[in-house]
Amino acid sequence: GIDPQKLSREEFLILEGELFYNICEELKEIFRKQYKEYFRLSKFTLEMENSMLEQNYLRFVFNDILSTQEYTLEGLAYYVGSHADVVYEVILGSNFNPSAILLHKAIALHRSLRGDLYKTIIKKIVEKYSVAA
Repeated sequence: GIDPQKLSREEFLILEGELFYNICEELKEIFRKQYKEYFRLSKFTLEMENSMLEQNYLRFVFNDILSTQEYTLEGLAYYVGSHADVVYEVILGSNFNPSAILLHKAIALHRSLRGDLYKTIIKKIVEKYSVAA
């Protein structure tokens, strides 16, 4: 129910940041469900799960993009504006500190490939904020 036209630039940036944060949190919960059995077998505590999910967040996004088979490693690297070696290091789990720009571009690509997933996430966020208001 928010009209972005009526927001100041600062308010719009805050809204955008809040949405991005919530989208990332929802994706993290989706990844948590995907790795539920691994966490159980490894006897991870919630803190350990959170740490692993945060360290490997972009890795999971990249793997999901590649699983659609619409992009190769080289195509993915080209889209996110990085070298294939950097993307490969993230996928291998040897680069835990990718840039925010890399994350932002990866989420944009992921969103374009998995539109239905993002519609579901946005609907969930809207419902959350509608109840809170």
